[in-house]
Amino acid sequence: MKSNRLYRFLGANTLAIPVILVVSIIILGGIGVYLAEHEHPGANISKLGDAFWWAVETITTVGYGDYTPVTTIGRIIAIFVMFAGIGIVLFVLGELSQRRLQRVESRFKSKSEVQSGLLADEKKTSIKGKIDEIEKLTEEDFDMMITIMKSLRRTLLEESKNLYKCPRCGNVYHSKPKFCSNCGLAPA
Repeated sequence: MKSNRLYRFLGANTLAIPVILVVSIIILGGIGVYLAEHEHPGANISKLGDAFWWAVETITTVGYGDYTPVTTIGRIIAIFVMFAGIGIVLFVLGELSQRRLQRVESRFKSKSEVQSGLLADEKKTSIKGKIDEIEKLTEEDFDMMITIMKSLRRTLLEESKNLYKCPRCGNVYHSKPKFCSNCGLAPA
């Protein structure tokens, strides 16, 4: 029963796990380094408070250098504390990035679903209206539309033949420009 509450708490608070890990590593690493270092001659970690301070600065990757382990066991513990600190920072950054990305995706998805739904309804209405208009066309109206379309096609083909070329750089335009966008020359 209590484990279910703990599991739900940890699932709801994704930052609780890294906090618990950090505290555990500081306590265990600090005690471990203290036990390995406090009786060694030349060791500068001789008090439990110094060991905890060393663990905090090591797990946060600050490492001022004021306290350093000198024994082999102390240095092995230091390696674990260092990598744990880096791993926890990466985990927290990954979690925060994933949450941010999910929020942005959900906002984008909801906006695009609303817009696509509105556009789909508008398109359907527009297409239905055009079909209704086409069905109402007489034979004469239909012939007139064909004639207008052919005339428009001829006009477009003629306009495409009227090209303007810049005398300096040779850039080609479909209508006479005020100046060349390539070299800046004003046409004569």
